[in-house]
Amino acid sequence: METLFITHSSCHRHEMHPWHPESPARLDAINDRLVASGLADFLNHVPAREAQEADLLRVHTEEHVRFLREHAPQRGYFNVDTEETCMNPHTWQAALHAAGAGLQAIDQIMAGHARNAFCAVRPPGHHAEPARASGFCFLNNVAIGVRYAQQQYGLKRIAIVDFDVHHGNGTESAFANDESVMMCSFFQYPLFPNSGVDHPAANMHNSPVAAYTKAEKIRELVASLWLPALEAFRPELIFISAGFDAHREDDMGQLDLVEKDYVWLTSQVKAIADKHSNGRIVSMLEGGYALSALGRSVEAHIRTLAGL
Repeated sequence: METLFITHSSCHRHEMHPWHPESPARLDAINDRLVASGLADFLNHVPAREAQEADLLRVHTEEHVRFLREHAPQRGYFNVDTEETCMNPHTWQAALHAAGAGLQAIDQIMAGHARNAFCAVRPPGHHAEPARASGFCFLNNVAIGVRYAQQQYGLKRIAIVDFDVHHGNGTESAFANDESVMMCSFFQYPLFPNSGVDHPAANMHNSPVAAYTKAEKIRELVASLWLPALEAFRPELIFISAGFDAHREDDMGQLDLVEKDYVWLTSQVKAIADKHSNGRIVSMLEGGYALSALGRSVEAHIRTLAGL
């Protein structure tokens, strides 16, 4: 099988109040769409493993890891920064499996069991900084995976592509000025976390766009800025921070993407991976809160990864 689908039941048990948009229903929407479309039958389903503390400490401080572990509530909720980023009794376990999904994907891909993987996990990760949880995120799943791939498999050049509507401030914080990592992202600005525009590091290829920017303009930015940079970098592995809240139906932002744009984005990244990375891509779910649009977009993204 070319494409792995990695998730874990614990990721469904994490929730942050019944009203919260980052809800277990997001995984239901993805699963329902994959089953209804028939795509689920063509994927290699693998359970996420649990990340270990040593995996987390490649990115996060001991204080941050200890704070999350010790404040996981026995009942109710614990607000890590605000009630919008809070833990329930299952959050810590879900976060370990969300981070572990990327490690599982790397091991399977590097062993030749698959060319790429999509990790349907939550909580998401790209706002989590080395010493701080933020924006629905507790551990930076992609950053943990990057450091694991470097240290476990000796990879020298890893690229991160982030197409969430929000800037991945946590990922940028983890890798700014690290020449072994290149990050390419577009994001709506101004919009939470209102970062990524003031003197980004040389290895950060940030493309802030205004609200209501059309998809055609975003494609132009990717083609003119990202693709030449990725081509020159020649990554040995590509991570995707796959947020689908830039979809025109998603109220979290005001961008204009639809399913065909995620197909195009994915196909461009896949072409780079096929040329330089032996096809190796690990895609990890970030945002996407309009449930129907999320399900359709993830289906389109995975179908493109799988070449179906």
